Amino acid sequence: MRSTMTPAAPAVLDFSSFRAAVSESFVPLRVTSGEPEPFTGSIRHVQAGDVHFSIVSASEHAVERTPRLIEDDDRRFYKVGLQLAGSGLLVQGGRETTLRPGSIAVYETDRPYSLAFDGDSETFVVMFSSRVVDLPRRAVSELTATPLGEAGGLGGVVVPYLTNLAERLELVDGPVGERIARSTVDLILTMLSNELVARPSELHPRQRLFGELLRYIDEQLQSPELSPRSIAAANFISTRHLHALFHEHELTVSGWVRRRRLEECRLRLADPAFAHLSIMSIAAAWCFTDAAHFSRVFRAEFGCSPSEMRAAR
Repeated sequence: MRSTMTPAAPAVLDFSSFRAAVSESFVPLRVTSGEPEPFTGSIRHVQAGDVHFSIVSASEHAVERTPRLIEDDDRRFYKVGLQLAGSGLLVQGGRETTLRPGSIAVYETDRPYSLAFDGDSETFVVMFSSRVVDLPRRAVSELTATPLGEAGGLGGVVVPYLTNLAERLELVDGPVGERIARSTVDLILTMLSNELVARPSELHPRQRLFGELLRYIDEQLQSPELSPRSIAAANFISTRHLHALFHEHELTVSGWVRRRRLEECRLRLADPAFAHLSIMSIAAAWCFTDAAHFSRVFRAEFGCSPSEMRAAR
């Protein structure tokens, strides 16, 4: 699917317009300001596939994701913010972290959070669906509102990458936009995984095992022999234990495998580099051998048929 963005410079917004634009660009949020007049703000937004990129510049303000707003719209996204200028405070899950230029933080949209900026600020935000995250959700939840990028020196890789991308956001609006989006999310997930490894005492053994299971599934995703029994055997656990671990994360084993395979198909159907391959050759590479079944489950997952996905790129 071809990415979209407004090529012109973002419009300068007053407080009322900024408040509306924030909820339209992300998820519904409560926006307040101690100084709504005079107020200036702008949002530059780009979307490539299911990944949203935004640069938010504004005067003093605060945003809140309240329980009531979550009840009305409980979509589950991860948001990763890189502070470009100014300072702020992120609060979620009983934790808080100060945001300064170069700071990175992650937060979830299906749990309450707040962000407060005490003056002029600029933030680069990457937002993506939780379904693409191949890490234990409960473990990642413990990383929200904490300083990221410090463990193992990965901040020295992630911060320059995101900073450069923010300066060249127009690159996302092109034939390689989805590749850039996928690489960005992969880099962010690598950073989160590294943070979890660096904090082993905070990670429950069941969460570590669940992460290992997800990684094993990804490694074997193209194997037609992949099944709950083979996954359990390869990881030296019973199938009953395997299903219980997935149930704890509100998932099923077969559902997760199907979702990951469909996601790999979607990425290739949306990528012009795979235009020479037929839809069914892509599907077959990820173990979908029946065209009608593939079209049905693809539409159920993404809301469009495989051919519509390819035509929209």
